Amino acid sequence: MEEIRRSAPSVEEAIEAALGELGLSEQEADVQVVQEPRSGVFGVGAQEAIVVVRSRVKPDGDVSEDDLDEQAEIATEFLEGMLERMGITATVEPAFEDGTMYVDVIGPEPDDEDMGLLIGRHGQTLEAIQELARVAIGQRTGLPARVVVDIEDYRKRQIERLSARAREVALRVARSGRSETLEPMNPFLRKMVHTAVAGIDGVDSSSEGEGAERRVVIRRTR
Repeated sequence: MEEIRRSAPSVEEAIEAALGELGLSEQEADVQVVQEPRSGVFGVGAQEAIVVVRSRVKPDGDVSEDDLDEQAEIATEFLEGMLERMGITATVEPAFEDGTMYVDVIGPEPDDEDMGLLIGRHGQTLEAIQELARVAIGQRTGLPARVVVDIEDYRKRQIERLSARAREVALRVARSGRSETLEPMNPFLRKMVHTAVAGIDGVDSSSEGEGAERRVVIRRTR
């Protein structure tokens, strides 16, 4: 199984950095705390937390193609039922793009008001729908959910913009040596940032803060 060793000022930050690089959730990994952090006395003897995170999922793509197709069918069925109960007319279509299985919700016409309601302010309603679909998939298959719910390509545009911005900031940090902190974001988006930053030499990323104020910090490593 794939594993990674990471250090950070806190155990939580070290775990999140490792999970972000592996592209896993906490439920999909085993975590071993190798060293607890210590502040030391006047800075002497201080030490960072060190963790080893091991993947529980298969290294060949998390789930098989058949499993992924099944997850897409479950998510499609769930979303169609939800839309019917809400009285919303829309098409639900699975689509595999750039290594990700999306289940797209498409309105009957551009800028449909119902689609805006499903996305919600800053995508908050979409996040809730994603979580419900994840639970439905987990209950039916017992496997980690690898399907991303999207509405009118909102998620794809969001990921594209965020990844491009994260790479731009990482390159700037690599040149200047000055750390930069991004705005607060949810775990899914922080994971996208960690993944984008992992592709840039000479920089690393970790998360700081609590709850809704948790942010990604990008630092130069050499």
